[in-house]
Amino acid sequence: MDAFTPVVTLHAVAATYVLLLGPLQILRRRRDLAHRIVGLSWLIAMVTVCLSSFWIAPDGFSWLHGLSIWTLVCMVAAIGGIRRGNVPVHRGFMIGSYLGTLMAFAFAALVPARLIPQLLNSRPLIAVVTVAAVGAVAAIFHLATVRVTAAGKPRRPATVVVRDQSIGRVTS
Repeated sequence: MDAFTPVVTLHAVAATYVLLLGPLQILRRRRDLAHRIVGLSWLIAMVTVCLSSFWIAPDGFSWLHGLSIWTLVCMVAAIGGIRRGNVPVHRGFMIGSYLGTLMAFAFAALVPARLIPQLLNSRPLIAVVTVAAVGAVAAIFHLATVRVTAAGKPRRPATVVVRDQSIGRVTS
């Protein structure tokens, strides 16, 4: 597969990272330091996907390049939103960007002339091992970040509840 140039490989690995890490980031309830660290790695991967797409244009630019430009605009809006404390704007642009990435992936995976179906036909083991490796890196990074940031937090002291038998009320 000569079509897998270094730029295409970088694009594919970063896109796989974005696709696999996205649900972990979106579905995790706590919005804490771990969310910001993992989110920054997701943002860097997303920008890598968008920028690398401009060097992948065998037939000229397509609507996917327009999606890359729109995604970069959305990333700026999402970061601006959260910096202003507007969580709904941040959430909307980030989830929208993730859904756009899913749409681009579906197009890349379902059109037989694209590289993903060709790779799955000619070398399925390479595709599976690559996705598994990127998935393992994303999962380990996510879990390690959540654990390390949680370990650094001071724990709240336990509240001691004592029942005063003489008057029947609870004090703490």
